[in-house]
Amino acid sequence: MVAAHELKSGMTFLNGDKLLRVVEASHHKPGKGNTIMRMKLKDVRTGSTFDDTYRPDDKYEQAVIDTVGAQYLYKMDDTAFFMNTETYDQYEIPVEQVKDELLYILENEEVKIQFFGTEVIGLSLPTTVVLTVTDTQPSIKGATVTGSGKPATMETGLVVNVPDFVEIGTKLEINTQNGTYLKRA
Repeated sequence: MVAAHELKSGMTFLNGDKLLRVVEASHHKPGKGNTIMRMKLKDVRTGSTFDDTYRPDDKYEQAVIDTVGAQYLYKMDDTAFFMNTETYDQYEIPVEQVKDELLYILENEEVKIQFFGTEVIGLSLPTTVVLTVTDTQPSIKGATVTGSGKPATMETGLVVNVPDFVEIGTKLEINTQNGTYLKRA
């Protein structure tokens, strides 16, 4: 059991039958009354995000999340296929459950699949990925990094705001936490 004041960003816990992941957590002391915990939570099973408050002494069961190294094979219809890199077991995950993560990975790339017991609850991506620009406006001669930028579509379908000098075919390093351009690869 873990107390609400011990919950930090990234931790997963059970509240009744809901499996919740903490996105943000902060202590809040109103003018009168006791301290409360304000949290932005994500329901791992449904993908919905919501805000909630808890008393600091409330206790919850911390969820044990296992990760398994896997290779992304391909996507067919509404299913994404992954293969365990050690046992060669294959996992079929509904695309709806991992649609955001699929924007950052190409076929045959390594990822980590997260399990709660035998239930697949998501993917864990590397902090940064290298993707190629497939569509953007033509570059502007003499453009600098400090310009306002332009949208660029990456090979996975992800749209990122990039500097004006970036052209089609350029490999870029992208932050997977917030989907922003970091640098040319």
